[in-house]
Amino acid sequence: MQGKIVKGIAGFYYVHTPIGTVECKAKGSFRKEKIKPSVGDMVDIKILDSAELTGNIEEILPRKNLLIRPAVANVDQALVIFASLDPEPNFNLLDRFLIMMEKQGVPTSICFNKTDLANGDRIKQLEQAYETCGYPVHFISVQSGDGLSGIHEMLSHRTTVLAGPSGVGKSSLINYLKPDANMETGAISEKIRRGRHTTRHSEFFCIGEDTYILDTPGFSSIYLEDMNPEELKDYFPEFSEYADRCRFKSCMHVGEKECGIKEAVEAGQISRSRYENYVALYQELKDKKRY
Repeated sequence: MQGKIVKGIAGFYYVHTPIGTVECKAKGSFRKEKIKPSVGDMVDIKILDSAELTGNIEEILPRKNLLIRPAVANVDQALVIFASLDPEPNFNLLDRFLIMMEKQGVPTSICFNKTDLANGDRIKQLEQAYETCGYPVHFISVQSGDGLSGIHEMLSHRTTVLAGPSGVGKSSLINYLKPDANMETGAISEKIRRGRHTTRHSEFFCIGEDTYILDTPGFSSIYLEDMNPEELKDYFPEFSEYADRCRFKSCMHVGEKECGIKEAVEAGQISRSRYENYVALYQELKDKKRY
């Protein structure tokens, strides 16, 4: 019997099948071959007890893709969610996530929640920061319902991984999209203005025909691993339009004088905050490579 892994906890994998959700263990040969099933995998399973709905995973079917972080297979796109306010959006963290998705070849959209807390100037600031990047940007309020029809449309008939820091309303959005999910929502810490982690594992939810969303644990940091500083520029899609204006083909867009990217920043064609994050991350990767 075939099914889809919708959740994995402590060595148990919960597989959605035509007869229901089957609790499975992975067969021992997977460990010997150092293969680990991932949430999102399509698998062949053997039913051990049809009454108790338990079984074994016999085979992992070919994957469309496999993300390292978050660890999930067979996704079509990512939706990264930040709050417009409360907590303040961390643009450096957002850019790190976008870089990670670019490297893994996953189309990504950006969503700013809690627009009911933000004034027009804040919304304009967020729009200006990311309108030149090429990423679709959605503004929503789960509290008031504003913008949620557009989210429904972009999720339809796709498998989407939802990601973002704790406290931005990710679980509230899932509860809206699938009311019977009963996701625990967490208040914002008054002391540090960060959300408390309410999701502790990755889990798929079916919210419509051929439409899945994957909730992932909230993150407060992302490290860019296995990346050379020279390749970082390739993960800023807005750079490509202006790179041929650089004097040198090997331009890193940092210290060079005749640089098309820096000229585009000065002209307002590339977000200054995005460029400043690029420079900071480039230096971080250079320092890491040195040591």
